[in-house]
Amino acid sequence: MFEPNVRRSTACDVRHRPSLTTLLKPLALSLSLGVMSMSALAADKIKTYDAIASAKAVDSLLVDVALAGQNLVAVGERGHVLISRDQGQSWSQVIVPTRQLLTSLYFVDGQHGWAVGHDAVILATDDGGATWTKQFEEPEREAPLLDVWFRDAKVGYAVGAYGMLLSTTDGGKTWEDVSDRLDNEDGYHLNAIAEVKGAGLMVVGELGNIFRSPDYGTTWEIVESPYEGSLFGLLSGANNEVVVYGLRGHIFHSADFGATWTQVEAKGEDGVVEYGLSDGTRLANGNLLIVGHGGTVLRSQDNGRSFSVFNRPDRLSLGGVTGLADGKLVLVGSGGVHMADAKGASKDK
Repeated sequence: MFEPNVRRSTACDVRHRPSLTTLLKPLALSLSLGVMSMSALAADKIKTYDAIASAKAVDSLLVDVALAGQNLVAVGERGHVLISRDQGQSWSQVIVPTRQLLTSLYFVDGQHGWAVGHDAVILATDDGGATWTKQFEEPEREAPLLDVWFRDAKVGYAVGAYGMLLSTTDGGKTWEDVSDRLDNEDGYHLNAIAEVKGAGLMVVGELGNIFRSPDYGTTWEIVESPYEGSLFGLLSGANNEVVVYGLRGHIFHSADFGATWTQVEAKGEDGVVEYGLSDGTRLANGNLLIVGHGGTVLRSQDNGRSFSVFNRPDRLSLGGVTGLADGKLVLVGSGGVHMADAKGASKDK
């Protein structure tokens, strides 16, 4: 059991900093980075280059997938946005106003969603993913956005490389740089943001950095981390419970919003999982799923205290996962969309 202290603003320790490409979400490693300066630009002043229609988009590198009401939406390289209106049986490409790698998306309800990516691009939809507009972009800072979260249709946050934290209170019509709310003087990369049920917000990132906000983003505390390697994501279980995960299969569980941590080993037939873990979701039945490199699919039925392991035979790296009402899974990553059964084994596209 790890029992870290919580501290507010103090100078960060100076440590050796690995290269940016070793720290970003795993499936973005081989792709060049875009970037931004933080004055909020009006969408109509941003120069637009639409994504190029591709018959092979469904098989291209996809990094995230989410449910939008009855629709499924997936995002990935070259500004590819795909939508399925039949539970993943067929997919069509949506032409959006960017050609940058899209790294994450979040829907607050069946209609309103946001996608973020390289060049600090932020796209928004109000029709379940059928059409998208560009709300923000600033390539000059050379720092991609890596995750996005909204509390409702108005209030949201986006996080990214070099300590970027952006905030909106008007649904993304304007975005403000609030990076200075975090004690992150060295600008360590922020890889993921999510709500911890009954507690507040949490951000995880480079070199094990963890930040938490009991007031949902106004003020932030540093939580001393149980791990010095990069963390790529987090999932909430029951009230105050959270699981963080990252490089080399590292998983940690906290039942008290990060005050103490316990390491969780996911062990399968091939031994303890040592692949990087990219993304996760909480299913309708309360199970937690985490996916990653090597076709790894992890499932927890006890809010993240333990995980079962399934290694997909194709061993393709996975970047995103969501669940369907019938218990089946939609996986995305290398090779595009992979429809799967509840265990994670592939079905036909």
